[in-house]
Amino acid sequence: AAAAAGGVAAGVAGSPCGACKFLRRRCVAECVFAPYFSSDQGAARFAAIHKVFGASNAAKLLAHLPLADRCEAVVTITYEAQSRLRDPVYGCVAQIFALQQQVRRLQVAILQAQLMQARAQIACGVQSTTSPVSHQWPDSTSSSIASLLRQQEVNSGSFAT
Repeated sequence: AAAAAGGVAAGVAGSPCGACKFLRRRCVAECVFAPYFSSDQGAARFAAIHKVFGASNAAKLLAHLPLADRCEAVVTITYEAQSRLRDPVYGCVAQIFALQQQVRRLQVAILQAQLMQARAQIACGVQSTTSPVSHQWPDSTSSSIASLLRQQEVNSGSFAT
């Protein structure tokens, strides 16, 4: 697997791994970075890690992890380093926050669409008087629609049925 990733076998053959290429040092057979940073693209990926965390800290971290967990750790460290370079204050947390806001906006849009649908059904008389809204949507959605209806009542002063 290491040879396929441009790793130890590449270092032994004379072509350093991406990390060693970036650090301008000879890649040894025991290089902790070799299996994860290919000679081709590895230098660019390692540059972000080196700039944010330092080569020594990254090497120590990888050395203390079981071999089975190192690949995932490299992916995670690379992602965090690239995020920190884009946003030095928040790093990947900024992306998480933006995605959470997007989820909230979409949830509100869904609730508004469901509210409009409920109002249309009420206005058309399609919904029977014995069938409450909660039978048509999951409990959490119906309670959200009910709270939106109450809020609309308060804002408009009355609710026409």
